[in-house]
Formats: sequence, structure tokens, C-alpha cells
Amino acid sequence: MPASPRAGRYDTLTAAAYAATAMTTPEEGAIAAEILRQTAARGPDKSICPSEVARALAGGDDGPWRPLMGPVRQAAIALARQGRVEILRKGKPVPVEEVRGVIRLRTPRPA
Repeated sequence: MPASPRAGRYDTLTAAAYAATAMTTPEEGAIAAEILRQTAARGPDKSICPSEVARALAGGDDGPWRPLMGPVRQAAIALARQGRVEILRKGKPVPVEEVRGVIRLRTPRPA
């Protein structure tokens, strides 16, 4: 009896789900270091997108960078709590308690 088309699809989805969970996430320290490196390179007048950090850690656009977005955002929040980066929404700094949606990161401006 031939396998149903659905069975093949299920096997493929299972393999894809397994591959996604098997990917290793960089340590929080490595993520924080990459955030600080990129924000310092841009300076306090320009910002970076968290996806730039995820892409750099994944080895470029072709790497599996999307699963790294959550850990990158978490590391950015931790750095913001320490005063080492600013989190921006619509170009303005926001407190970490209000972080949601699209954000950008920059080096804190001198007081």
C-alpha cells in the first residue's frame, strides 16, 4: 500500500522542526558582545537593528538567524538595564518595561 501524500509532508515537517531545535544558540555573553561591537561601530548618533546582530551570529543572511531574534532581544534588554545600550522605538529611547514590537539599538548618548 503506497504512503499517503500527507505522510511525506509530516516527515518533512518533523525533520524541519527537529533541525530548528537542534541549532545551538550562542551564549548570552557572545550575543551581548556582538551587540556592543556593532553599536560602538555605529556610534551614539546611529542605531542598529537586532536582526543585524542575529545575522552576524548566524553567519550571514543565508544562516538560520531568525531563531536568534528572541535571544538577541533578551540580551539587548539586559544591556539596557545595565545602561550599556539604549533601546529605541520610532527613533526615541524607551524604558525596558515598554519594549515591544520593532526596536533598534544604539550606544547611549553622553549626558
